[in-house]
Amino acid sequence: MINLIGILAIVIFLSIALLHVYWAFSSGRAGNAVIPTHDGRPIFTPSTGVTLLVWGTLGFWRMGLPIWLFKVGTWSVAAVLLLRAIGDFRFVGFFKRVRDTPFAYNDTRYYSPLCLWLAISCAAVGGWTVYSVPI
Repeated sequence: MINLIGILAIVIFLSIALLHVYWAFSSGRAGNAVIPTHDGRPIFTPSTGVTLLVWGTLGFWRMGLPIWLFKVGTWSVAAVLLLRAIGDFRFVGFFKRVRDTPFAYNDTRYYSPLCLWLAISCAAVGGWTVYSVPI
């Protein structure tokens, strides 16, 4: 079962990574549905370099890493995704206050639940190896 969860998480991460490559070279066509806005203006404008950094991070998985580094990375990703799902209490996450934007709609229905599921999945995959191989 843990293998199935891990494989599904990898497929999702790779899909998200490919979206980031597209967004990096699309000249801002992603729009307000994927970036939080306030008064009709984006809260931030991610650069091509930062977007590609996200792609590189999400597109990289175990690939021959020592098991201790894989576990640290997996737990770190789980923590970051859990914090993302919780949010900043204003524009992103389950506890956001601004809820009347296209991003907020997508965040409530898709992005935050996906982040929570991926956080739990990463914790499960990372936890599976905690006692099997010493750090």
